[in-house]
Amino acid sequence: MAVTQEQAEWFRDAFGRLVENIDRAILGKRDIIALVLTAMLSEGHVLLEDVPGTGKTVLAKALANTLDGTNSRIQFTPDLLPSDVTGVTIFDQTKGRFEFHRGPIFASVVLADEINRASPKTQSALLEVMEEGRVTVDGVGYEVERPFMVIATQNPVEQAGTYALPEAQLDRFLIKTSLGYPDHAAAVAVLLDSANRARADGITPIIAASSISAMSALAAEVYVDESVVSYLNEVVTATREHPDSALGVSMRGALALARAAKTWAIAQGRGYVTPDDIRELAVPVLSHRIIVDPEAEFTGVTATDIVARALADVAPPAYRAA
Repeated sequence: MAVTQEQAEWFRDAFGRLVENIDRAILGKRDIIALVLTAMLSEGHVLLEDVPGTGKTVLAKALANTLDGTNSRIQFTPDLLPSDVTGVTIFDQTKGRFEFHRGPIFASVVLADEINRASPKTQSALLEVMEEGRVTVDGVGYEVERPFMVIATQNPVEQAGTYALPEAQLDRFLIKTSLGYPDHAAAVAVLLDSANRARADGITPIIAASSISAMSALAAEVYVDESVVSYLNEVVTATREHPDSALGVSMRGALALARAAKTWAIAQGRGYVTPDDIRELAVPVLSHRIIVDPEAEFTGVTATDIVARALADVAPPAYRAA
């Protein structure tokens, strides 16, 4: 079923209101907020990597508070156990049976703070739920809420005692991005409001969780022409064939870019995807899935450089809207 122009405009307006609401807590970062919302509405997850004090946790909390759903925060530490994330089965003596006590992963928005400080065993507890939306404990599967989103944060500094995320887990994040420091105007506004130490707490829900699910379903119906799909695949293939790439983008990454491009397109009020949508999302969706050859990395080549080169080498198609 094709998306009508009226539906696309409704989606654009709702998307804009969500961005505006979250922007009240994290000033001057509307582009990053739009990326995070795109991930949520594409049923994906976000990895925020930035230096301390740039507002990663505030952004995650503001998003959670914008939704009329549940949210939780998990502070990842070296002694955190998988059961601290997923939950545990306990024998209830009064009832004479085992009962499952749900962990903090059972929420609409889960903030996994400083995820790289937990052991690989605990990090792996997120793999199943991020991919399949379910948790298996003692052989029994439990569905998580819908919508469901993990926003993980990590610092690129203070790496002593941390555990790098494995490639399999990185591939499950639809988008990886960073906030960076605010511009002058935003920084002044924050400093003038320095007495407010909990900016995200002032964000009130403006949309129901069921409406988020409806928006996700609508975004999934956005039209993608075969020529645009071919262009997307050629860009992905170019990351695999780049001489400085030890590992290119997987098919999971290609599918993630296709889903995100649909959401990005309808957020602009269009019912179809253009090559420009692919180009705008390529870096945040693809770069964290690439492993740079060690020798090339030593000379300063980054995954972002490889994606940029792929976009430069692959000519976009001449596109006619459906």
